[in-house]
Amino acid sequence: MRVIIILFLVLAALITTLLQSQSFSNITYEPGALIEISTGADVCADAIIINGTYSGGGTICQGPLPVLLSSFTFTVTKNNVTLNWITEAEMNNSGFDVERKALKNKAAWEKAGFVQGSGTVNEPRSYTYYDKKLNTGKYSYRLKQIDYNGNYEYFELESDVIIVPPNVFSMSQNYPNPSNPKSKIDYEIPVDGRVTIQLYDILGREAVSIVNDTRIAGYYSAEFDGTNLASGVYFYRIMVEGDSQKFSKTLKMILVK
Repeated sequence: MRVIIILFLVLAALITTLLQSQSFSNITYEPGALIEISTGADVCADAIIINGTYSGGGTICQGPLPVLLSSFTFTVTKNNVTLNWITEAEMNNSGFDVERKALKNKAAWEKAGFVQGSGTVNEPRSYTYYDKKLNTGKYSYRLKQIDYNGNYEYFELESDVIIVPPNVFSMSQNYPNPSNPKSKIDYEIPVDGRVTIQLYDILGREAVSIVNDTRIAGYYSAEFDGTNLASGVYFYRIMVEGDSQKFSKTLKMILVK
């Protein structure tokens, strides 16, 4: 009997020490709250107090949160967005769906990509996702954290991301160059206007019209297809006219098939 009492006291001391060493998160829903949790979603915390109505096919679990996110930030370079986030701890984390929503015309959320998680870890992990070549406009982002059982929860970026029009005209070297036989040409226009990109052979004869249309100010990528052309040296020229401004630039392209 004495041995049992000693073991009980030791166990109680260990439990007390463990509880004192942990930090707890608590969720309290005020009286009258209507809680709807969709199927597959989790609401987890060390202590959950619901003073209202709970419905839905999701789960409520009392215990450590699957993922503790300490930061979620972004940077913008021209029309490219870099998302960065840090987790303090992860439990059974399969990864993150990166979801984006264009705020124009009330667009729906769409999946932009996926970043692999770290499973179960008790130390910080850093993640980065690059969302490239976006159109001008305003966007919202969120992370859909998914565990290996298929349950998920959302973390939304606090600020909207704004892609502003470029300040100057520009046209890039086609890539890849040499082209075999397809390549892309990036160009930027700071005003609305008429845009043409035409390809010429070494004798100055027009070979292909790549772009011939009206564009609003923004960032663009045109695709060149030289399947029906002979290998050789070509020149492509952009001409833009709009808002009392004109822009022209010519670059050389090599086609190899």
